[in-house]
Amino acid sequence: MINSIGSRISVEQAEEIATQALIQLTSDPEQVGRFLAVSGIGPESIRLAAAEPGFLAGVLEFYMADEALLLAFCENAGIRPTMIAAARYVLAKDLPDDA
Repeated sequence: MINSIGSRISVEQAEEIATQALIQLTSDPEQVGRFLAVSGIGPESIRLAAAEPGFLAGVLEFYMADEALLLAFCENAGIRPTMIAAARYVLAKDLPDDA
């Protein structure tokens, strides 16, 4: 995917965006509770889950499913919403189809 300056977004950039999104998510108890419920992850196992392939892509998918949450994150992070989709694509492209 192409970033805002016309070059491809790297895995490192995608991970940074997703990590920022996760940090913002964890600052809102209501949203983190919703994320845990949707993902099926218990609060006690979030650190373990974060090390799994696809976790960060899942964080971005959660944002992409809620436009208000997505736009608030993008405004706070100073990035375009399309960068979320680009980062999700980069993070998920090597995952098996059933992940």
